[in-house]
Amino acid sequence: MAPTRDSPTRTTVSTFTLSTLVVGSMVGAGVFSLPGTFAEQTGVTGSALAWLLAGTGTMMLALVFHHLAQRRPDLDAGVYSYARAGFGRYLGFLSALGYWASACAGNVFYWVFIMSTIGAVVPALGDGSTPLAVALSSAGLWVFFVLVRRGTREAAAVNRIVSVAKVLPIVVFIALCVFAFDPAVFAANLTADGGIPLFEQVRGTLLLTVFAFIGVEGASSFSRHARRRRDVGRATVWGFLSVLAIFLSVTIVSFGVLPRDEIARLQQPSMAGVLAEVVGPWGAGFIGVALIVAVLGAYLSWTLMAAEVLLVAARDGDLPPAFARTNDKDVPVGALTMSTMLVQVLLLVVLVANNAFDVALNLTSALALIPYFLTAAYGLRVALADRADATQRRARRIADTVVALLATGYTAFLLYAAGGEYVLLAMLILVPGTALFVIARRAARRRVFAAWEWLVFAAALTGAVAAVTMIATGALTV
Repeated sequence: MAPTRDSPTRTTVSTFTLSTLVVGSMVGAGVFSLPGTFAEQTGVTGSALAWLLAGTGTMMLALVFHHLAQRRPDLDAGVYSYARAGFGRYLGFLSALGYWASACAGNVFYWVFIMSTIGAVVPALGDGSTPLAVALSSAGLWVFFVLVRRGTREAAAVNRIVSVAKVLPIVVFIALCVFAFDPAVFAANLTADGGIPLFEQVRGTLLLTVFAFIGVEGASSFSRHARRRRDVGRATVWGFLSVLAIFLSVTIVSFGVLPRDEIARLQQPSMAGVLAEVVGPWGAGFIGVALIVAVLGAYLSWTLMAAEVLLVAARDGDLPPAFARTNDKDVPVGALTMSTMLVQVLLLVVLVANNAFDVALNLTSALALIPYFLTAAYGLRVALADRADATQRRARRIADTVVALLATGYTAFLLYAAGGEYVLLAMLILVPGTALFVIARRAARRRVFAAWEWLVFAAALTGAVAAVTMIATGALTV
């Protein structure tokens, strides 16, 4: 029987395509700014230590996703399903809503960043917030909507191509910097001047890296399309290791081209200035084109993942049924439309906002980190339960517990590093959004909150009230 709108054929993708979703969501605009942002804080030694610490922490989280993909293959959409399975429907809903809102806010940044990059050549685009820039961003937004709506497999295939296309220029950058590598310059950049202790340098640099790996859950969010459930865990680890190698290489090889203080003074994206030093002015243009391709790829990845999370939450009854609608190409059109409309509204807000866009970027991180923490905590619960299972090997049980414990501690630290004020601002999105959860639960004629979930809602409401109070008194600027 031919597939219908109510029972579409489930599309599947390969391990490589799942890996490119991880790479595509993590490698965006940030990688092109790494040389300058790191050089402002530290030298080679501090950079290497910061990536080692951040990479280790995120690797623990990636291994938690890997473990959960094996232990709970019945759960789809990663961060939402894991939070729901571990801590109930309402926290699962908050995880889904926060993740979705984070993706939408991040996608606004991508469009503004693209337009501001082109604005260096086309002055009418300015910093990406002019009427022409917003109009072009809006046109691009709906072009991507049409692309994704045509089919999940087609969109994932485009993402695979774009992910490869945006990584290749970065590999070329690394290779050219290695070719032009000056050992004397590199040795002079081993430590930073100024007498700042190495620990302080690393701590300052670490705050630059803690959000660099957002997107590590890409394969898990798209898990219902995996050909085999074990592919999800493999894709997560492979994708993460690939991105870590890219970030570390871009940062370190730059220190062999220019003195640290000169790298720190480069205009962003600083990769352009470094490559221009190696090959001449055309290097800056080359990086500019690569940056636009990278940002578009990250945008496509986040669009796919945001829609998937809403779809699964709606199918579980935690969002209204409209979000559960798919077309005959297995595309969650209800969730995709909602995501696109929110990004469109936020693009219009950019026209009149002063610093609201900067706040949105910080909110992107805070909203994404809440689902990460809940996922790591659920991984710890599963690992502790496995310790009582005599059929599991003792060494494996201990290793899984240690990994999950480290991941939970690391994600808790990330929430702290994000700043308490942005966690409070996140409540201004999550608390009103709870209305969707109430509508869905009442439509199903189910109890809205369990007894302890009222406490969670009360805590979130208190945070939202505190945020409003701080904004009203000027203690928090939006």
